[in-house]
Amino acid sequence: MTLLLIHAGGTIGMTQTATGFAPAPGVVEDHVRDRVASGDLPSADIRVLEPLIDSANATPEDWDRIARIVHEEHDRYDAFVVTHGTDTLAYTSAALCYALEGLAKPVILTGSMLPLTVDGSDGPSNIRDAMQQAVAAQPGVRVQFSGRFLHGARVRKTHSRNLDAFAADPSDVAPCRPGRALRVHSPALADIAVLAVAPGMSETLVRHAAALCDGIVLRCYGSGTVPHVEGLRKALATAWERQCPVVAVSQCPEGGLALGTYSAGAMLTEFNVVDGRDMTIEAAYAKLAYVLAETDDFTTRLERLQQPVCGELTIS
Repeated sequence: MTLLLIHAGGTIGMTQTATGFAPAPGVVEDHVRDRVASGDLPSADIRVLEPLIDSANATPEDWDRIARIVHEEHDRYDAFVVTHGTDTLAYTSAALCYALEGLAKPVILTGSMLPLTVDGSDGPSNIRDAMQQAVAAQPGVRVQFSGRFLHGARVRKTHSRNLDAFAADPSDVAPCRPGRALRVHSPALADIAVLAVAPGMSETLVRHAAALCDGIVLRCYGSGTVPHVEGLRKALATAWERQCPVVAVSQCPEGGLALGTYSAGAMLTEFNVVDGRDMTIEAAYAKLAYVLAETDDFTTRLERLQQPVCGELTIS
């Protein structure tokens, strides 16, 4: 078994600085090499992203950097582990599911809530578990965290402080994009807005986004209701006229959407808003970035956004 660990940054590899914890070179690398030498971890090569990132600063370009490393090294290694910051780990995990068409190896993401440099860190156990899972896992992108092995396109961060910080709804569909051969896709460098409905929401903001953005993820109430306000109606009309895709997801972490259930959501179907069903915000955002890159045809974009690719949404 040949294993490549890609260290992207994040809390797991941070040290204390005058302004708080920040990524530092050598932390993850030294830990892994020491544990490999002692026999606690399987042997692995290490590839470090330069510069290391605090995941709060992660961008779609960083998704692309990681995906391209897996693509370049796919034939040399049997499995991949990615150490990553927790704040945007779910975005990167979903993005890799879309990016790596025809993936034939396991890619396991992990990180920690406490740095390896702090007593009581969860980093050692998460790295150990991720590397052990990588040895035996089926092809696809998954997250190993706090003893949980999670679907990469459905994972979400559920707690800001607990060590058990991630969850994911189960899916029988493998977390990888089907394909006859490995092909890497890049996300669009697009203006994508994530907007949440709220009582008395800013109509100006949503109208501005509809007039200028390339795509919108709209976080709705419950099973798909929105305020019946003229500003939102005009915004959705503008997005439709501009051929700006709008994907609706639920504020609820479980259950998903069912557009058309309530009259209060009728304007979403009126303007052909995509029913994101049970997609997470992270998966919807990443999927939109890749669909925008892959076709310029508006109808095709809407069709692709509604069809499952890697288990990210369930069609009942």
